[in-house]
Amino acid sequence: MGSRILEKDFRDLVTFHGHVCLDIALGYRVAKAAMRALACERPSDEELVAVVENDSCSVDAIQTITGCTFGKGNLIYRPFGKAVYTVYDRRTERAVRLYCHFWQDFDTGEGREFMGLMNRALSGEGTLEDRERFQTTMRETSHRILDMPEDRLFTLTAVSGPPPPPARIFASAACDRCGEWTMQIRLAPRGGQRLCQPCRDAIA
Repeated sequence: MGSRILEKDFRDLVTFHGHVCLDIALGYRVAKAAMRALACERPSDEELVAVVENDSCSVDAIQTITGCTFGKGNLIYRPFGKAVYTVYDRRTERAVRLYCHFWQDFDTGEGREFMGLMNRALSGEGTLEDRERFQTTMRETSHRILDMPEDRLFTLTAVSGPPPPPARIFASAACDRCGEWTMQIRLAPRGGQRLCQPCRDAIA
């Protein structure tokens, strides 16, 4: 077992997320590499901005290690379905983009057997042996990701251009149908009323 599994920030991440898995291990490596490339520590406010292109478990690692969160508005989700993470430092105007090619190699190789095992174990259709083997394989593969050379996991490139703008606070108003207080920019006209998204969906 490598030393990263023993590092406090990784243990804190696992406590936050709830378990060790492949995405948590890979997200941890991505976040640590980005912070090292930008030569910065975890800030207390919105100095860093992370743009993530997927909504996997790895995003919990990005939040925990970089301090970028949805609540502060400096974690931005773009639903592209790619294992891509871009981290900006507003103080230095530097940024790095990390693409995890690990999944391409994994999904076309050993991952085929792993996915079959996972589907059996999590669907409830697998045997006790399937479930135990899945947990063992998950743990061993996650630990291996923590110790693999970075060039086998992802490519890191410097990127140029300004970071996304800081989060804004918008005024709110009542939805004319449900009466619930809603950000005004999320209200839209429908049938002579200004409605929130759920109410618009309900009468579509």
